[in-house]
Amino acid sequence: MYREDTIAAISTPPGEGGIGIVRISGPDAEGIIQKIFVDKNGKTHREYKNRYFYYGKILDEEKRVIDEVLVVIMRAPHSYTMEDVAEIHCHGGMIPVRKILKLVLNHGARLAEPGEFSKRAFLNGRIDLAQAEAIMDLISAKSESAAWLSVHQMEGKLSGKIKNLREKILNLLAHVEVTIDYPEEEIESDLLDHFRENMDEVLKEITKLLDTAEQGKLIRDGIKTVIIGKPNVGKSSLLNALVRENRAIVTDIPGTTRDVIEEYINIKGVTVRIVDTAGIRETLDLVEKIGVERSKESVQDADLVILMLDASRPLEEEDRKILRLIGDRKTLILLNKVDQPSVLDREKITELMPDKIVIETSLISGKGIEEVEDFIYNMVYSGSITPNTDILVGNLRHQEALIKAKNHLKDALLALDQAVPLDLISIDIRGALEALGTITGDDITEDLVDKIFSEFCLGK
Repeated sequence: MYREDTIAAISTPPGEGGIGIVRISGPDAEGIIQKIFVDKNGKTHREYKNRYFYYGKILDEEKRVIDEVLVVIMRAPHSYTMEDVAEIHCHGGMIPVRKILKLVLNHGARLAEPGEFSKRAFLNGRIDLAQAEAIMDLISAKSESAAWLSVHQMEGKLSGKIKNLREKILNLLAHVEVTIDYPEEEIESDLLDHFRENMDEVLKEITKLLDTAEQGKLIRDGIKTVIIGKPNVGKSSLLNALVRENRAIVTDIPGTTRDVIEEYINIKGVTVRIVDTAGIRETLDLVEKIGVERSKESVQDADLVILMLDASRPLEEEDRKILRLIGDRKTLILLNKVDQPSVLDREKITELMPDKIVIETSLISGKGIEEVEDFIYNMVYSGSITPNTDILVGNLRHQEALIKAKNHLKDALLALDQAVPLDLISIDIRGALEALGTITGDDITEDLVDKIFSEFCLGK
């Protein structure tokens, strides 16, 4: 799992920029710098001050200058990976960073695998697995809320909670196993009540964490919002209104949008992946027909469906088909074009789609747009979940581990009520302990570690 060699990679995005960084980690990091770097006086250094920037030049094998740079050495264990780390800060063009990386590799470093710097930080004990995943989430965050969630997880707030739960389960397991060691002694009812109360307490805490999972996922990944409806009801106009630019073509001709158009927007700190779809109707046009099918597919994995109806037209069979397509998915209904004489029977909509929020809109005047944005915001921050909530579960892997731990504890409680022998109950208690351990990395396989870090970006 861990190789004691020296790795290197470019840690800044490709393209032109003010600065490019080549990062080196491992036992030969400082030695490689000594071979390729000279200071402003043209001298090499046998030893560098720790955490001290040096100005100078990188020279290739022919002693030609590649670039003027800043170099810093961070010695173990006071570095990101807890190994010796060197960073070369050069100009941010494609050529200098690539040439410097190639030179570093020629002097004995190996090209780092995706996420290998963070993987080494995890394996060396600087961060746990949940904190490592939060680093990548922060890099890919598309809103302030997603960044905030990642920072809290990086600070170890989720990890601390999981470790606290594991400690409670471990203490419970220890008491159970001590009791198992003395089978000749009759188990007192008070002791069984103690086991039951402790398991129930941990179970409630896990359930409380799981209650945040839906909101946490929406904050982390954004809300996939699909706008559907018949042609010419205002879907593209709604997209443009929410994006606040003319992203989609709007005409009076039905069927203008023939493909799925996606755009990321930020609504009050919430990331929304908004999808404008082709108008759903029966058509003989091959291209439009493909667009209609894609529209139907988009609904299947939507977090929110916005159904647009034309208030100036009566409910038609095409509208009813769309209502059936939506089913019981989370839906917001917009009655658009209320600036025109209203014909649509709102009571009929309420009858067909009970418990759905209905908002009247006019995209010409902007009526209803703020209400739509409020609805999306409240979808995430509702009840006990606020932008300042300390611990949210936003990672699907963490959610699955919590569900597994919860099921083990529920099975253990049921077995306890049915007077199942404690040695069998201890199997479920241990299963809950191990499930929680996969979140922080205390109980995890090498294959899963490799898979998680392979999804990181190169150079992190």
